[in-house]
Amino acid sequence: MPSLRLTAPGHPPTIYHLHKKITSIGSGPDNDIVLPDPLVVDGFAVHFDGQTYTVFAPKKSEFVVNGKKRSKHKLTHDERLVFGSCELRFGMVDEHAPVAEEAANTVADLDAYTKLFEFSDRLMHVRDLTELLDALMDAVIQITNADKGFLILAEGETLDIKVARNLNRENIADAITQLSDSIIAKVVRSRKPVIISDAMNDDEFAAAKSVMHLKVSSVICVPLLDRGRLLGLIYVGNDSIRDLFQEETLRVLTVFASQAALIVANALLLNELRHDNKRLSDRLEQYRFGEIVGTSPPMQQVFRKVEKIAPTDISVLITGETGTGKELIAREVHNRSPRASKPFITINCGAIPENLLESELFGHVKGSFTGAVANKQGKFQAADGGTLFLDEIGEMPIELQVKILRALQERVVYRVGDTRPETCDIRILAATNRDLEKEIAAGRFREDLYYRLNVVNVELPPLRVRGDDVLVIARYLLSRYSREYDAKVKGFSPNAAVAIRKHNWPGNIRELENRIKKAIVLCESTVIGPDDLGLTGDALPQILTLAEAKDKFQRDYINEVLALNNGNRTKTARDLGVDPRTVFRHLEKEGDPDAPDAM
Repeated sequence: MPSLRLTAPGHPPTIYHLHKKITSIGSGPDNDIVLPDPLVVDGFAVHFDGQTYTVFAPKKSEFVVNGKKRSKHKLTHDERLVFGSCELRFGMVDEHAPVAEEAANTVADLDAYTKLFEFSDRLMHVRDLTELLDALMDAVIQITNADKGFLILAEGETLDIKVARNLNRENIADAITQLSDSIIAKVVRSRKPVIISDAMNDDEFAAAKSVMHLKVSSVICVPLLDRGRLLGLIYVGNDSIRDLFQEETLRVLTVFASQAALIVANALLLNELRHDNKRLSDRLEQYRFGEIVGTSPPMQQVFRKVEKIAPTDISVLITGETGTGKELIAREVHNRSPRASKPFITINCGAIPENLLESELFGHVKGSFTGAVANKQGKFQAADGGTLFLDEIGEMPIELQVKILRALQERVVYRVGDTRPETCDIRILAATNRDLEKEIAAGRFREDLYYRLNVVNVELPPLRVRGDDVLVIARYLLSRYSREYDAKVKGFSPNAAVAIRKHNWPGNIRELENRIKKAIVLCESTVIGPDDLGLTGDALPQILTLAEAKDKFQRDYINEVLALNNGNRTKTARDLGVDPRTVFRHLEKEGDPDAPDAM
């Protein structure tokens, strides 16, 4: 609030706030401002017309302003008026408690730094970027006593006004029209703060169109720098008060800007990470197929095949190494089929003892064997109307394979110990990591059952041939289990990402999942390293130069052809299209120059 600060010899300073339309001044006790000098007459007054404060003297009286006598004068900030032995200093903003000038400056600085500390402490708990930037500008306006403040951030080659606030902590709608382009341009160019007491009369800026248009008075503009990089600017001003900002204000605001730059840089980085995570999540959703994640061409081919076969009732045989996700594919086939609302029943044919497997599949009646104390429904009956997934079908005893084949052909099953057939409407999905054609040749699997199950084959590629899928899956699993275990782990280190990409993954996705679970639980950092995953240098494949790789392949291939030719160097050279001496030199390097030549 505007005020007059009274100082007089032998009296402590007193502050009078100008809250009335007319404020009377004189030595008499009835005046609003009583001057302790009996020689000063009554009748002086300060008149406020809604915009300016004007001092009037009574007839035949005068007062002194800036060394000149006046009978009428429009006040500006920090002007001093002399009435006899008394001095009144006019201020447009709240005054501090009347203390000695040096002590007042110290209190002002201390107050500003206290606000700076409180603001910094508060920002440690602010996560939303918009809320943080608004709070920053409110603190700046409060520290500087400005009536408006702007936070401008650099985005590439352009400057964007992110926050525009006034003294009442309200957003300014027409922010771009409130700024001086010329002042901003100088700070951007010099990377140094600028303080202007009266821009309209400033030699450098008075002719600037933006200054003339805005009738700019007091302005401070300081850069936000992060290791020399311009993040943006803080611009505060007041268009109605000249000489509002002093060097002390600039010093405090420059310190504030240094700390604010660090906070803004971290907030922008955090905001960018949030956007990156959102983009990654959106991208992940594009490549998700139900609960399956895959971006590689082999997996995209699997997804297309599943989409085609899911709506049908065709039997499907899912093959692939252990840990490649065969059950997930089976569930996706079921979920995309007309049977999705019906049961999906799984049985692991390799995990149930042979003497109990038939009962598990078809059920039994009470008393059919020792321990059969009640009737029991089998998996076939439980899956009626839905899907039955026979996992590890290659482990099924050959005697039981006959009954499975009969159930598939006739769509009826018999409980153990029962002679009454039970109909079942089911779709069969089977999976195995064995080569069933070899099992058929060895007499361990029935050929007719194989063809009944293998109407369509879906072969899942191992993780090692799926390219960058391994990193996509690793990040998905990390995000999933970090939430599940409420862990502080946020990501993989660059070395961990390289190790994940290079590892051969003999256990496929199951191995990857287990290693990530272990790392999340035991990791003592927020970032998982290769050691946390158990992927040390010894466990990774050796990286050879291109020349070394070519040499290794050539040696191995010559040895392979030599073995096919029973060591015959001449025939090997002829098959390889090289001079026989090339083969001889190869053998010499291998330490076997006298290898027999079977001519």
